[in-house]
Amino acid sequence: MALKLNEEEFIITLLERYSYLKSLVTERKAEFEKLCEFAETKTEYLTAPASSRFHLCNEGGLLEHSLNVAETMLKMKNTLCPEISDESCVVTALFHDLGKVGMPDNPMYVKNIGKNGKEPSIPYSCNNNMTYMSVPLRSLYFILPLFPLTPEETQAIMYHDGQYVDDNKSVATKECPLLFLLQYADTWSTFVIEKDK
Repeated sequence: MALKLNEEEFIITLLERYSYLKSLVTERKAEFEKLCEFAETKTEYLTAPASSRFHLCNEGGLLEHSLNVAETMLKMKNTLCPEISDESCVVTALFHDLGKVGMPDNPMYVKNIGKNGKEPSIPYSCNNNMTYMSVPLRSLYFILPLFPLTPEETQAIMYHDGQYVDDNKSVATKECPLLFLLQYADTWSTFVIEKDK
C-alpha cells in the first residue's frame, strides 16, 4: 500500500524530480540554466496549473505534468530510439507547455472564486487579456531567445499536440522521431498517469 504524501512532501518530491531532470542537460548547460531561471523566476512555471479544468488543474500542475512527460519520454526513448539524446528529451518535455504560463505578470490561467464558501466547478478561467498565441508558439517565443533548439526540438514542441489540433495537419507524414516521442509521452501522461488527478 502506497503512503500518501502531505502537500509539503509532495512539493519537495516534485522539486527533486525536477532537479534530477535538469542535471541531464549538459551540452547546453549555460543556456539551459538561463531558460530555467527565466521560467522559475519570471513566470508561474512552478505554480501554474496544467489546464483550466481537466488534467492537473491545480497549483503546480504544469510542473507535475512536465515532469511526467519528461520521465515517460526518457523511458520510451531508451526502448525505441536510444540514439536520441536525453538532453533533447528533457528540454522538449519540460518546456513543451511553457506557453501555459501566459506572460510574465499576466498568467494564462486565473483562479476562479467559489460562492458561498463552495469550490468553483471550474477551478480556473483562461485569461483573454493578452496577445493570442497557441501554447506551443508561446513556448517557442520564450525558449528561443534563451536556448538554441535544434530543428527537431523546435518541431517537437511546435506540433506536440498532434492530431488534437487542426493546425498540425501540415506536419503529417513529416514528423521526426523526437516529435513522436514527445507527442506519445504527453498523451500517455495526460490520459493515463494523470487521468484521475
